[in-house]
Amino acid sequence: MPGGLDSIGKTLMLFGLILLVAGAIFHFGGKFLSLGRLPGDIHMEWGNFSFHFPIVTSIILSIILTIILNLISR
Repeated sequence: MPGGLDSIGKTLMLFGLILLVAGAIFHFGGKFLSLGRLPGDIHMEWGNFSFHFPIVTSIILSIILTIILNLISR
């Protein structure tokens, strides 16, 4: 298979690099970025029950990932 396994290997390395960068951002970026605590994120507390839905954070991450994946696929 000419090029078959090479392209799969390159794709796996690309996804691994993306996961590594995303993991580093979430691990170290929590101190600098306020992902999950943006204005518009829903957070409610009732007694000893709390509910958190990061809707604005989800929208922003979706837009960023859409742009990145469109740039990669071109």
